Amino acid sequence: MNDLLKDLNAEIDAIFPKVVAIRRHIHQHPELSFQEYETSAYIQEQLTALDIPFKLVANTGVVALLEGEKSPSDTIVVLRADIDALPIHEQNDVFYKSKNEGVMHACGHDFHTANLLGVASVLKGYKTEFSGKIVLLFQPAEEKIPGGAIQILESGILESFGGKIKAILGMHVSPRVPLGKIGLRPGRFMASSDEFYMTIKGRGGHAAEPHRAIDPIMIAAQLLTTLQQVVSRKANPDIPSVLTFGRFIGEGAANVIPEEVKLAGTFRTMDEAWRKEALETVAEISRTLPVALGATVDVEVRHGYPALNNNPELTQQVKNIIQTSMGNEVVQDLEIWMAAEDFAYYSYQYPALFILVGTNNNDNTTQHGLHNPQFNLDEKAFKIGISVFVNAALSLLNES
Repeated sequence: MNDLLKDLNAEIDAIFPKVVAIRRHIHQHPELSFQEYETSAYIQEQLTALDIPFKLVANTGVVALLEGEKSPSDTIVVLRADIDALPIHEQNDVFYKSKNEGVMHACGHDFHTANLLGVASVLKGYKTEFSGKIVLLFQPAEEKIPGGAIQILESGILESFGGKIKAILGMHVSPRVPLGKIGLRPGRFMASSDEFYMTIKGRGGHAAEPHRAIDPIMIAAQLLTTLQQVVSRKANPDIPSVLTFGRFIGEGAANVIPEEVKLAGTFRTMDEAWRKEALETVAEISRTLPVALGATVDVEVRHGYPALNNNPELTQQVKNIIQTSMGNEVVQDLEIWMAAEDFAYYSYQYPALFILVGTNNNDNTTQHGLHNPQFNLDEKAFKIGISVFVNAALSLLNES
């Protein structure tokens, strides 16, 4: 295998300009979750040009197949990339800036998609050197609950190829990981993510006569303070938990007590049993406290993604593969990350591993975090990202 892959860097260098051009095209034409029609069509065009067969799934998803010709095998490795963008107004001054006003690839999904197309281009030349099948999964709608992963799993398309899925690998860019590095963490890695939406209805009035009103501002403030005790007093300190409210809207004025206040927040944790208990507790407090203070309240809980757990054995396998083929210094051990990913759903059905690829070169243009309107990345990360997927897929299949 090492002999086969010794020229991999040269192959990646050869396709690098094309992969960059693909990424920039996708970046210019971002589409929101469940609306990735042009992106899907573009992916299909690229796969057709590579003469790689594919199927459509979940409306805008694309699933391509590479079958090894080395020897018979029923083993499958799935490589996944997400394809949707975010409702963000891009603030970067680059020629490939988003052409779709108010929509931006601010989370690197343009990179993920282009990277997987680059992987497809390389792996196509290795079909006689591996056994089994490599499934290339271009998944829609990672950014919006309920997420595209659910639709992929419910469609049964991964099982339709026959055989046994040995691993499903996902990759995400990270401005917190240095360029040239890959981040790995076995076991629990990313948090669950659920959302709360509350409308507290009081009785508006003059600010000089609060006794004649039912002040939803003060009730909402007390509710938020009380809810923080769910984490600080009910959660086991060994379980990472975050409860954050990012929206508090009360359309009053300096001398006007408003009729209602709207709140929106998110709860994240790493433990599914505690997640269930915490959601019930937050909802119960939110439904009862405002009523006790004279208001009425509407509470909506939107259940999001579960916690993401990397299969420990698979993580170690891939770590060994990367260190053997790319060097020990390439791998960086990661801490838990309280962001959420619908890739988590795959981790409950198959051996799964979610990998971070570093994009930060210490230049100001790569310092901005994910979901920032100035987010950008160092495209040299493709050379690492493509290499990781190619090495991992071929090694995992040939080990089988």
